[in-house]
Amino acid sequence: MQVLRPGFDLDRFFAALAVAPARALLLDYDGTLAPFRRERDRAFPYPGVRERLTAILEDGATRLAIVSGRPLADLPPLLSLAIAPELWGSHGLERRTSAGASAERAAEPEIARLVERAAEWAAARGWSPGFERKPFGFALHGRSLSGTEPSSIRAATLERWGKAAGDAGLELLDFDGGFEFRPSGAHKGDVIRTTLAELPSGSTVAYLGDDRTDEDAFAALSTRGAGALVRPELRRTAADLWIRPPEELLEFLDRWRAAARSAPDRPPGGN
Repeated sequence: MQVLRPGFDLDRFFAALAVAPARALLLDYDGTLAPFRRERDRAFPYPGVRERLTAILEDGATRLAIVSGRPLADLPPLLSLAIAPELWGSHGLERRTSAGASAERAAEPEIARLVERAAEWAAARGWSPGFERKPFGFALHGRSLSGTEPSSIRAATLERWGKAAGDAGLELLDFDGGFEFRPSGAHKGDVIRTTLAELPSGSTVAYLGDDRTDEDAFAALSTRGAGALVRPELRRTAADLWIRPPEELLEFLDRWRAAARSAPDRPPGGN
């Protein structure tokens, strides 16, 4: 693990975690807990991740949440955890608490029609394997396609659907391996702000993510917690820490659990 922000001390962070009144660990999914796969429905967690998440959940000392750009319904089958964590899907537009309560923004019929038309258009070009329907937009994943340059797919999609998506209130978002159209202003930073508002003062929070969609979360967390970039190669980021998966990811989860288990017997933050 490599510290990126001057003044950030990892040992001090874990020491603070052990005495905090509450603690929350928020984790991106694809690229962070699981390696990227061409078959997105088989992007299972790195070996050892499930066991560590289960142990943290069983301890009951941490509010643990998965925060993903995927539709929320994709997450439980991939995680396959016996104890349900808090889940945020569609960059925070969908939420399911660990107790099972759900909340989501209503999808616009105009967006649903746009997604279906875009899906038909992509299918006619042989891009269906890379097309992802989302409750509030759509994405195209270059890793799932072969024979066509990702830049050409992006340019063609933007030319055909850019205006229609903008008229429907969607914006273009690039991520590692693809791009998507999502509701303007909806991002993971809102998840961080909601979590911080729900926790008592002095709580310890960390967010782990890998790509540009996670930068909003790092920025929202700022100096109120630890942001960790999880990826094999370092890139420009607002994160405090760089973690190389999977070994350093497992090490971080182990250190988190050890610190949380040494905390006084206090309940984690409500969710």
